Amino acid sequence: MAELSEALLSVLPAIRVPKAGDRVHKEECAFSFDTPESDGGLYICMNTFLGFGKQYVEKYYGKTGHRVYLHLKRTRKLKEEDSNSSAGDPPRKKPTRLAIGIEGGFDIPEEKFEYDEDVKIVIFPEHLEIPRDGLEGLPDMVQDRIASAVEAILTADSASRKQEVQAWDGEVRRVSKHAFSLHQLQNSVRIPPCGWKCNKCDMRENLWLNMTDGSILCGRRYFDGSGGNNHAVEHYRETGYPLAVKLGTITPDGADVYSYDEDDMVLDPSLAEHLAHFGIDMLKMQKTDKTMTELEIDMNQRIGEWELIQESGVQLKPLYGPGYTGIRNLGNSCYLNSVVQVLFSIPDFQRKYVDKLEKIFQSAPSDPTQDFSTQVAKLGHGLLSGEYSKPASGDGEQQPDQNQKGMQDGIAPRMFKSLIGKGHPEFSTNRQQDAQEFFLHFINMVERNCRSSENPNEVFRFLVEEKLKCLATEKVKYTQRVDYIMQLPVPMDAALNKDELLEYEERKHQAEEEKQPLPELVRAKVPFSSCLEAYGAPEQVDDFWSTALQAKSVALKTTRFASFPDYLVIQIKKFTFGLDWVPKKLDVSIEMPEELDISALQGTGLQAGEEEMPDIAPPLVTPDEPKAPMLDESVIIQLVEMGFPMDACRKAVYYTGNSGAEAAMNWIMSHMDDPDFANPLVLSGSSGPGSTIICPDPPSEDSVATIVSMGFSRDQAMKALRATSNSLERAVDWIFSHIDDLDAEAAMDISEGRSAAESISESVPVGPKVRDGPGKYQLFAFISHMGTSTMCGHYVCHIKKDGRWVIYNDQKVCASEKPPKDLGYIYFYQRIPS
Repeated sequence: MAELSEALLSVLPAIRVPKAGDRVHKEECAFSFDTPESDGGLYICMNTFLGFGKQYVEKYYGKTGHRVYLHLKRTRKLKEEDSNSSAGDPPRKKPTRLAIGIEGGFDIPEEKFEYDEDVKIVIFPEHLEIPRDGLEGLPDMVQDRIASAVEAILTADSASRKQEVQAWDGEVRRVSKHAFSLHQLQNSVRIPPCGWKCNKCDMRENLWLNMTDGSILCGRRYFDGSGGNNHAVEHYRETGYPLAVKLGTITPDGADVYSYDEDDMVLDPSLAEHLAHFGIDMLKMQKTDKTMTELEIDMNQRIGEWELIQESGVQLKPLYGPGYTGIRNLGNSCYLNSVVQVLFSIPDFQRKYVDKLEKIFQSAPSDPTQDFSTQVAKLGHGLLSGEYSKPASGDGEQQPDQNQKGMQDGIAPRMFKSLIGKGHPEFSTNRQQDAQEFFLHFINMVERNCRSSENPNEVFRFLVEEKLKCLATEKVKYTQRVDYIMQLPVPMDAALNKDELLEYEERKHQAEEEKQPLPELVRAKVPFSSCLEAYGAPEQVDDFWSTALQAKSVALKTTRFASFPDYLVIQIKKFTFGLDWVPKKLDVSIEMPEELDISALQGTGLQAGEEEMPDIAPPLVTPDEPKAPMLDESVIIQLVEMGFPMDACRKAVYYTGNSGAEAAMNWIMSHMDDPDFANPLVLSGSSGPGSTIICPDPPSEDSVATIVSMGFSRDQAMKALRATSNSLERAVDWIFSHIDDLDAEAAMDISEGRSAAESISESVPVGPKVRDGPGKYQLFAFISHMGTSTMCGHYVCHIKKDGRWVIYNDQKVCASEKPPKDLGYIYFYQRIPS
């Protein structure tokens, strides 16, 4: 006891009680996927609150000198059923609220297991073990201090739990800004209590009453073609009348009210008054149509019934071992799971992170949970080592159902997901995301962290050659840019089964009119060769600023490869916008080739007989108004009519250099979550009302220093911050998207006699390193998506390993019997060795 007391007294000053803001990592090791349920349990440092598996706790002690740890060991066992309650349990109520974990919402599934937990204090290097209840006999002060720390650690929310949504309420609505000032026309319109019909079509359901003029119009068309005909939103775009109420949802308790101006469901405290204007008495109304919440709940309940692209009709053979590790779905994280499974099947990523695991861990900072290289290496090792590729722990009594066969415990990359999504408006959430966008986000993160070391992104990086030919002067302009994905268009007019498609559309329309079951789906079959032809075909660019004419002209743009990467990533552009700018997915089958030759798409550069246009920047101002941007008003009006704020549309046209509606729309979609999205466009040097600055204040020195610390020059940092309104996060992204232009400018600075110190930091390479070789490839992986939008549905991936196709469907890893290569979304091709 004396030895124990002496040891505890020696470490007492290092024991801390967790405070608000402290991250307590008590569910996962910082360097591995060990948890309290692992064989060796988990050791939580009682000073830093970092968790470590048995394999790493000694190393951490040796590196930091932290001696005292709280050891957690959980043993799982099946819950004993309460015979008195199970028979009398009422059936689960149907959800009435779009929420999770609160009254009326979706239930959180009840845990089938319970745990025996063993807690003790361990002191290194002696390995002294003290049970939680073994502190008797110690001085009261020592007992209180240690007991308080232990209790605080055990009761604190784990760092991963803080990242997860325990109770989510999708029905929280704000009071509309128009609620108390809504103008209602004195047009004597009176609305009957039933029998409504759209003023512009024959729709009799999904009807919305505009509360300014009393128009009854149908709602939006949904992704699958159901819903309305968009007449209500079109009416708003024509009139600007903002508020509408869904007929059939009006009851004495309220109704569904939508604000087109605010683009959201809202509350209207003056609803009874607004409805009375049209002769509607709320107290006498009854519900006859589904609310928007009920429609969303129905969709959420159907998700579990979908037959996903997982070869579910075939008995698949489960696979285990190195390289065959499943990943748990952390809540709509299948997009992440699919992407990282493919990336860590590529040798360059294995060499960068897994082969150098020990070196990365040894050089990790004091908080390895926040270090990108550490968490990526941990993820790669977890996938490739085979340590976690084991059948899921059964309950010991019940046989797994058909869908559970082949399920693994796998790994749960919570730290990785939290870190890579930190600060990102989408990837920091538990919402479903676009796998292609996450792939590019991950590539961007790798770029940031590999500027002075080996960069595995080089396997994807290639140069794109764009040729612009002015049709008025026949002069040309060649430019090159770095890219990582080949985006392949889908020419639906090239479908091989047009007659079948037309017949299917007719039968579908007839079935909808007669309210009969829809006919069996007919999917468009588009040849891959037609997609390649569409990619390489010249594209007409209207309103092109010709430096040869010093005026606008029409040009043809041709895209070619200036280099061929080691791994070619092809995205099939299945997700597009309809004429009403509502996102939709093309249901198309493309027979992707096992072997691919794109040598015909190799760029040629300036050809004999071609004359280049002068390299003069297009003006953004007019001579008469030197401080006013010369913006394409037709494009601005087109964007405003889609419902976007005027100031945002002006910035979109400005920042894309008057490049047309498509480029401006892409800018808007990329910046919708920016805090200054709807702020006015302000030009530097402007003054007076109505004139604003792109960068109203000089960039802060802190932001400049942060960017310079990443290896960029001060000039580059200043330029990036000015171009992004002093947004540090956007400035870093801006630099990486303009790195080739910046490097070219730096090279020109040096050639004109300026010193390297004046132009660019020595640590910045002259240009991004690009590999090149033959344009012949073979398919080795693809990611598939099931659903109507990238924002919902499910992702799985297929990877060719050891001569066979393997399907990775979250925690299920199986030998594939019939890989659906024609239905993929993102394809990965590997160069065929010459």
